Amino acid sequence: MMNSNSIVILMADDDEDDILLTQKALQKGKLLNTLYSVSNGEELLDYLLHRGKYTNTDNTDAPLPGLILLDLNMPKKDGREALREIKNHPELRDIPIVVFTTSKAEEDIYRSYKLGVNSFITKPVTFDKLIEVMQALGKYWFEVVTLPDKSKKGTYGTTANDDSTH
Repeated sequence: MMNSNSIVILMADDDEDDILLTQKALQKGKLLNTLYSVSNGEELLDYLLHRGKYTNTDNTDAPLPGLILLDLNMPKKDGREALREIKNHPELRDIPIVVFTTSKAEEDIYRSYKLGVNSFITKPVTFDKLIEVMQALGKYWFEVVTLPDKSKKGTYGTTANDDSTH
């Protein structure tokens, strides 16, 4: 079983205070996962695809996340556009994405699930509630759910000319 500490969380949010509070809530909730952050959807895709300022980074500087926390309302490329691109990209579509936003709009919830988001969470208003949400998120994604081991990428599934069924 994969150690939950080894699962990287990538947070895409343009609010530095929200990123800092989320980091503190993870620590207070005793979740030791490493939190990386980007400030918009364009930077999120650059990080994931090792483009732009992430071109010469390796997996230690910009490791593939085991979970993405995605804000919907960001500059340059918003979370909805980034979500669509990630879920349409064959190398990225399996990364679990949790929309983590201030929006409570039914349209955002519905549209996010249509685009393939794994969960939709409205950001809590108090720090204590944020700690609770991070603990629940951590318990669910890192203790309850079994995630694919990204180090074995390419060893799962079958291809059109896989004749292992014969």
